[in-house]
Amino acid sequence: MVRHNNVIPYQHFHKDWARRVKTWFHQSAQKRKRAGRRKIKAAKLAPRPASGPLRPVVHCPTQKYNSKLRLGRGFSVDELKDAGISRKLAKTIGISVDYRRTNKSVESLQLNVQRLKEYKSRLIIFPRKGGKIKNGDSSKEECSNATQLKGPIISIPKAGDAVTFTKITEDMKKFTAYCELRAARTEASLVGIRKKKAAEKKDELALKKD
Repeated sequence: MVRHNNVIPYQHFHKDWARRVKTWFHQSAQKRKRAGRRKIKAAKLAPRPASGPLRPVVHCPTQKYNSKLRLGRGFSVDELKDAGISRKLAKTIGISVDYRRTNKSVESLQLNVQRLKEYKSRLIIFPRKGGKIKNGDSSKEECSNATQLKGPIISIPKAGDAVTFTKITEDMKKFTAYCELRAARTEASLVGIRKKKAAEKKDELALKKD
């Protein structure tokens, strides 16, 4: 602590702070620029969906966020197999594939298989060359009525409520957790003693019979 009217040591008042200040006055202009880029990208992709290829629904990593769902990198080989879509065909009809991903639960597998089947039912495949319709292509009417989809192809399903509410019954009010825990603890501690007494009693009865 400095005492008396001494010189304040090591004070740097010439920081040249104005040179280090960052401004964001072009925020609205950048917003319009990004919107313009999205429109150009959507026009290039047309008539394909503007949001890009279909992606799977996966759980976020770590215990803190694993209850939340998000879009993943690509569908696993097992998911494509169960949906009846080959790996080579998937890439040509707007489905992203991730060969390294594996399914850790049946629920996630079924969810993404259902996602693929829904996409397949809504899919319109245009003829590749010369407008000649081949096996698997959509009809001329479907192709003529097709419009570009803007926004998510298939939305992520909403997770169920983490907390549920119920009415408090009379049995719940009468229940005392502390007493139940103490009783269970006592029962657990007396298991060995009761077993020993039962064995002794059994031996006594056997001796009396003899």
